[in-house]
Amino acid sequence: MSDYTGSSIDHLNITVTDLTVSRAFYDAVLPIIGVEKLLDFPASGDRPAMVGYGRHPKPFFWLVDGEIVDPNLHLAFTVDSREAVDAFYAAAIAAGATTRDEPAVHPEYHPDYYGAFVNDPDGTNLEAVYHAHP
Repeated sequence: MSDYTGSSIDHLNITVTDLTVSRAFYDAVLPIIGVEKLLDFPASGDRPAMVGYGRHPKPFFWLVDGEIVDPNLHLAFTVDSREAVDAFYAAAIAAGATTRDEPAVHPEYHPDYYGAFVNDPDGTNLEAVYHAHP
């Protein structure tokens, strides 16, 4: 029986209401943090159109064309530096995101938590976070 050591989330799908708009947003933002578009599936039968992002060869983040977006969805990407948080934030704002919280230390989470929060085109709370002391 497994003790769940090393367990993690393998992939996550989020619904977006306009796949073209969301694809353009994420295509502009995710490469800044080393995440690239890997797969692009058109709608087929009962399956909606989907776009998969990740690190070659494994997509772990999927946009799924749909109608209903979870208003409480929050997605945080761990990055390798405070500069990467800043670059993510700048790219997201340039791509049309709205600010939730500019890059800053958030001691309410832990003393070295450095993150930036934006809303994507559907209002999803998107974050980049760095956890180490500078």
